[in-house]
Amino acid sequence: MAHDDVIRRNARKLYVNQRQSLPTIAIALTVSEPTLRRWKRDAKERGDDWDVSRAASTLAGEGMEMLVGAALEDFMVLYQSTIDALKGDPDVAPAERVKLMASLADALNKMVSSSGRIAPKTSQLGVAMDVLKRQAEFVRENYSGDVVNAFVEMLEPFSVHLSEAYGS
Repeated sequence: MAHDDVIRRNARKLYVNQRQSLPTIAIALTVSEPTLRRWKRDAKERGDDWDVSRAASTLAGEGMEMLVGAALEDFMVLYQSTIDALKGDPDVAPAERVKLMASLADALNKMVSSSGRIAPKTSQLGVAMDVLKRQAEFVRENYSGDVVNAFVEMLEPFSVHLSEAYGS
C-alpha cells in the first residue's frame, strides 16, 4: 500500500517528538510495523536518523542541562566521599594523599570540561530543535492566520532538514 508523505511525516513526529514506540505508531496510523522500520531505515540512509533526532528532542532545552547536571551531581557525591575517606584514613602517607588529591582534582576538571562536549552532534541538534521550538512559540504569540499556518506547514519538513544537517 502506498502511503503519502503526510503519514510518513506523522510517523516521524510521533516517534521523534512524542517518543512513541513503532508498534504504537503502527496502530495509530494503520501502517504496518515493517513499513515503519523501512521508513526509518530509508530516512537514516538519507541522513535523517530518527533515533538521533529523538535523542536531540529529548535533550533540547532543559533536558541536556538536567542530564549533565545529574552526571555532575553524581560525580561530586563520589568525589566528596572519596575526599572524606582520604581524610579519615591514617594509613595513607601524606605524599600519597597529595598524589590522590591531585588525581581527584584532575578527574574533576576533566568531568566538568567534558560535560559540555557530551554527544556533540546530538547536542547541536538539540540546540537547533530548541531554537525552532522557541521560534514556533514566538510566531504563535506574535502572528496570526496565514503566517502561523505557513510556519506550521514548514515546521516538520524543516525539522527533517535540521536532522539531516546535524544528524549522524
